[in-house]
Amino acid sequence: MEGFTVVFLSVLALGLVLQLWLAARQASHIVAHAQRVPAAFADRISPAEHQKAASYSLARLGVERWDLALSALVVVAWTLGGGLNGLDARVAVMGLGPLWGGVVLVLATVLIGGLIDLPLSVWRTFGIEARFGFNRNTPTGFIKDRLLAVLLTLLLGGPLLAVILWLMTSAGDLWWFWAWLVWMGFSLFVTWAYPVWIAPLFNRFEPLNDRPLRIRLEQLLERCGFRSNGMFVMDGSRRSAHGNAYFTGFGANKRIVFFDTLLDGLEADEVEAVLAHELGHFKRHHIAKGMLLSSALSLAGLWLLGWLAQEPWFYSGLGVDNASPALALVLFMLVLPVFTLFVSPLLARLSRRHEFEADDFAAAQTDPTHLINGLVKMYRDNASTLTPDPLYSAFYHSHPPAPVRVAHLSSKIPT
Repeated sequence: MEGFTVVFLSVLALGLVLQLWLAARQASHIVAHAQRVPAAFADRISPAEHQKAASYSLARLGVERWDLALSALVVVAWTLGGGLNGLDARVAVMGLGPLWGGVVLVLATVLIGGLIDLPLSVWRTFGIEARFGFNRNTPTGFIKDRLLAVLLTLLLGGPLLAVILWLMTSAGDLWWFWAWLVWMGFSLFVTWAYPVWIAPLFNRFEPLNDRPLRIRLEQLLERCGFRSNGMFVMDGSRRSAHGNAYFTGFGANKRIVFFDTLLDGLEADEVEAVLAHELGHFKRHHIAKGMLLSSALSLAGLWLLGWLAQEPWFYSGLGVDNASPALALVLFMLVLPVFTLFVSPLLARLSRRHEFEADDFAAAQTDPTHLINGLVKMYRDNASTLTPDPLYSAFYHSHPPAPVRVAHLSSKIPT
């Protein structure tokens, strides 16, 4: 067995054991606290609602365990199990040539991966989400969404892959830098186009028509010096009872989007506080910092791919007989998450710090009590656990645990 094979299997096994252990900790912690609502929430969340959140979280953890095991098996099957060798041989007999044969190989790997994940997606949507009253999608709508996602993958991903693979073979040793420039341009284009051209393919967006609420929110935007292309309500209720709000796009296409389920569940002052939190991300430059970090990581990743693509041990150590730009790209896509898993807690910690900063901004612009009330309603309506395991939360969660976040906001309430 080759040295890189041993490293790969060892890191994969370590990551799987670690994630299963964290999931077991999370389950045990939730069960241990399921019978008692934390004191900070006792007057706003009933024991029945708290127990529903615990049951919902445990059900999702059950699927997560299967997903972790399946993902590990799939990676091994593609690599050491000979899956990529077999697919590469089948694509080769099509006679498409190195470039378009490579595009087909990469897209086929992605689409097959989606098919493998499909049963768990169905289980989540029509099993768990339906059982806890969140799913509002239909089988027809579910299939339509998946087919539309496949079509977009082909229309957008196909040309991008063709350019990247052409650069890998024609742009010399610095191909990875030119590929990075192409990737950044593509990412900016998709970010710009998403609100106007892509998102409306999946959901309906209507301007916010509640005039008193719109005036109130526009005054907040003016105070914060934020300009957008409008505030819109998305028909999130067509698929799910979960609620949320977000910014999307940039430049002239920058929009503020509220789920209709969120507006149905919150009072006007709570919606204003939630928007103030989102504006906090903008005013504290979290979006720009995130784009810069993503840009730097993409550059580092493509440089690493440029090095690995030239190393025979990278292919043979992962059970692949041939070497090609397309195979290097597929192997990199499959194996990178195995190794970057251990970096995810650092990114989660950075995200939680940004959430605290955005909460601080919201507390300065609105009454902190309004944001607390809005968050508690969102925790309740989304059946979010109030008692996550601290270690599990530190490893995975992009937002602070509910008790920590509410305590932080409570400290901002004027005395």
